[in-house]
Amino acid sequence: MTMMPQSARPGDGINLLGKAPAEPVDLASVAVLLNPTDAVAIAKQPLLPRTILKTADGDVRVSQMIPPGHKIAMRDIPAGGEVRRYGQIIGFATQDIAKGAHVHSHNLSVGQGLELDYAFCSEYTPVEMRPDAERRMFMGFRRKDGRVGTRNYVAVLASVNCSSSATRRIVDHFRDPEVMKQYPNVDGVVGFPTKGGCGAHYGSSDLGVLQRTMAGIVDHPNVAGYVILSLGCEVNQPDDLIDSTGLGNGHRPLVLTIQQDGGFQKTVEAGIAAIEQILPLANEATREPIPASELVVALQCGGSDGWSGVTANPGLGKAADEIVRQGGTVVLGETTEVYGGEHLLTRRAKDEAVAQALIDRIYWWEDYTAKFGATIDNNPAPGNKLGGLTTIFEKSLGAIAKAGSTPLNQVAGYGERVTERGFVHMDTPGYDPVSVTGQVAGGCNIVVFTTGRGSAFGFKPAPSIKIATNSTLYANQEPDMDINAGKVLDGVTLDDLGQEIFEKILAVASGEPSKSEQAGVGEEEFNPWILGAML
Repeated sequence: MTMMPQSARPGDGINLLGKAPAEPVDLASVAVLLNPTDAVAIAKQPLLPRTILKTADGDVRVSQMIPPGHKIAMRDIPAGGEVRRYGQIIGFATQDIAKGAHVHSHNLSVGQGLELDYAFCSEYTPVEMRPDAERRMFMGFRRKDGRVGTRNYVAVLASVNCSSSATRRIVDHFRDPEVMKQYPNVDGVVGFPTKGGCGAHYGSSDLGVLQRTMAGIVDHPNVAGYVILSLGCEVNQPDDLIDSTGLGNGHRPLVLTIQQDGGFQKTVEAGIAAIEQILPLANEATREPIPASELVVALQCGGSDGWSGVTANPGLGKAADEIVRQGGTVVLGETTEVYGGEHLLTRRAKDEAVAQALIDRIYWWEDYTAKFGATIDNNPAPGNKLGGLTTIFEKSLGAIAKAGSTPLNQVAGYGERVTERGFVHMDTPGYDPVSVTGQVAGGCNIVVFTTGRGSAFGFKPAPSIKIATNSTLYANQEPDMDINAGKVLDGVTLDDLGQEIFEKILAVASGEPSKSEQAGVGEEEFNPWILGAML
């Protein structure tokens, strides 16, 4: 799908004082038509009624106010007719739509769904890897098992909500700079409290997913050492957690148990003492030159808007392609935001088994949501719609752009260790904290997060880079945004944006703090996916 907008500066040609311009204006100066087959263009700025837009196919008269990021009809669309954006169907008209009208929730829906041609592996093209002379490096932490960290944390994991308060109390002790000043190579002590760990069916696969996620978050290349805190009577028994996941690689992790170790305060004191034993060992780790092939990047979006699929997501896709060409790994999540665009991924799959694995997850989601009287296409969220997104198909097509254009090499389960290099999809919900928790538990050592509505997201232990889709957001929330992708609408190419994102990934992986790290954000986002019945 074509996603390169025409070059123009937002604001050219339109009077923003409430009066339509007297003369016709070029469409490219005030809106973006992504593909010649598209039925809609995207407004760069408010389009006022009676404005005349000049296009290659004739003039279009704006019939009503079109907010920035929203869609305007480029031609008449009959009721039931398909509406295309990116050259792909994003929905069907629920009523006759006249040329020049606002196209949104009042006249566009997913209808009865799409008949997609999955065409397994039909567009598979091997990646042309960078020659050795063009391979890039970053400064990272090489662990004993060969994996590479971009940060160096010590962690405290709560096995159940009942030990989460003790976990927080231990971590609070190490927030004092005086306590940590003798460990300059340690990025901090981070806690992983949880709302789960009990009330589940003992021995169930649902509990197994939780245990896999917890194990992955501490047995992680960004974590040098950890302690597990337990209440004692929970369903998620630490011994089961350790044995079922192989946590510790043969060396039994330290478990402190409130019911056995003298209660809350004594367990907190024992936890502090245990971390004090780990910190000197963690401090021995030092950064060293590491090939970019060791990057494992979580691709994430949240608070999307009408520009997400035009600027930030395809720009990140360019960076993702470069990471893959360097031999690295990129991990797309949010299966619910692939829905309606999954055919674009099955066609890129390396083999039929990988393609079918993705379709199987789509079918699972359809069944799963139906059990709760919901549907997988009950999306976008209210904020997405305010930003111009109308249907899940439209949102998915823009979200998939984050994954670039390289082959799909693996479909991983939630929190499952990513074992393939290149482009991988992980089955996660669309809810950002839950999705990123799974990606990081699977081994992602850095996160790149695009947003159009705004976000204060961070995620320890993996640094999170945030990209604004539009310049207005970047200006309003600059202390939280690492990169402004809105400059694509001012003429910067997606290739140049992708290179900027790639360079930022290398810098942050080497220790440069991201904006969320500077703000101290990232300790509340650990949120494992809770499946199954609560007993």
